[in-house]
Amino acid sequence: MKKLIVVNGSMGVGKTSTCKNLYKSLDRSVWLDEDWCWMMNPWTVNKDTIEKVENNITYLLERLHTSEYKLYKITLTCSEESLRDRMHSDMRSLEQINNSINRSQLYQRMQSNKIDTSDLGIEETVEKIIKVIS
Repeated sequence: MKKLIVVNGSMGVGKTSTCKNLYKSLDRSVWLDEDWCWMMNPWTVNKDTIEKVENNITYLLERLHTSEYKLYKITLTCSEESLRDRMHSDMRSLEQINNSINRSQLYQRMQSNKIDTSDLGIEETVEKIIKVIS
């Protein structure tokens, strides 16, 4: 059976870097990055753009026939200190950092496999995900 791996987490926790490496580590894999739905110029977040992004993502997910996949939900987390450091080094604004920290609490409540990336590198995080799905 095919595997559908959904990786979520707050902004700056390392989802993109981890998934970029994860899909290269798996045989016959496809990486669908939700970030492309937000690629717009100028980058504007408002009611209309949020609705468009949600519609794009919903359309893509509805095209999957979930009976053909085993679903793995993985949430990447990290400490507030680690999240601040990562986002600061990525030149994120103070508003983005604070929003991410506030949202990170919501991810703790999700029913998913949690992986704390605070003290992990990308490859170590990928290895943990592979253990979860094996």
